Amino acid sequence: MRRDGVWRKSSRSGGEGNCVEVAALAGARNSAVGAGDGVVGVRDSKDRPGPALSFGSAAWTRFVAAVPAGERDQQL
Repeated sequence: MRRDGVWRKSSRSGGEGNCVEVAALAGARNSAVGAGDGVVGVRDSKDRPGPALSFGSAAWTRFVAAVPAGERDQQL
């Protein structure tokens, strides 16, 4: 995955260091992402060069909308 997007910390991050960063990754390639779909990268802010996850932008949008609604609580 390309890592040259503009990374930003979650607006919900506190001062404890348990933060995630997200970036819209232009031109990223991921076989799990459909053609024409953007890619959102997610990484640990304490390990920036370490592993990162990538999601199609549509899937990321659905996830972000579901979290405040508590829809994922039952699946964890």
